[in-house]
Amino acid sequence: MSNELENRLKGLVPAARRSVLTEDVYERIKSLIMNGDLEPGARVNIYAVARLLDVSQTPVREVLSALESEGLLTKEPLRGYSVAPQLRPDQIADLYQLRLLLEPWAAARAAERVTAEARERVRAELASVPQAPQGTRYEEYHGLAEHDARFHDLIAELSGSEALRESLRRTHGHLHLFRIGYAGRRTGDPTLAEHARVVEAIAAGEAEAASEAMRAHLAAARDRFLEISP
Repeated sequence: MSNELENRLKGLVPAARRSVLTEDVYERIKSLIMNGDLEPGARVNIYAVARLLDVSQTPVREVLSALESEGLLTKEPLRGYSVAPQLRPDQIADLYQLRLLLEPWAAARAAERVTAEARERVRAELASVPQAPQGTRYEEYHGLAEHDARFHDLIAELSGSEALRESLRRTHGHLHLFRIGYAGRRTGDPTLAEHARVVEAIAAGEAEAASEAMRAHLAAARDRFLEISP
């Protein structure tokens, strides 16, 4: 992180309290990446970040490691951390091809196995975001991003396949897609409407309808992201 960039970011990030938790540091750094204030390829220096947030280096090291595991940062020997590049159109298409193979099956299986508790859980998850965010900054849409991750993970869990659930967790595509999707526009309304159709089918125990609703959702999401991808 250059001195020029560090000075520019000081106006965007309020100084953290000295008693700040690692979670606070995590959200502050993550917001810089998701909002594009730290652009793809930008170096992220541990010492500069610690100065910027007015915290010790220890929580910064932990957070940068966590963000690397999420795919938002990359780490090179002797160079340290830098912001990961955005997904290319071919990478988006490849990611969704995998998801289209796995998640419609998971939705159908969840419908076949549905219980009263499962109905309550999927409906509660859908209700956790009653409306789409109106802004395009991470601070405004992160609730939707977290809901989206929880929603797809929950359906994978309800399918009963831990292998499938773990496969989806390892794709590292989720946050990159939201970096693209909220770059100056909003895609939350269609996302929530599509989620509602998946929930309705699963709650009704209709496996074929659940599979088709998930397939339609993923195909629509893929097309939205491909349309606006850099």
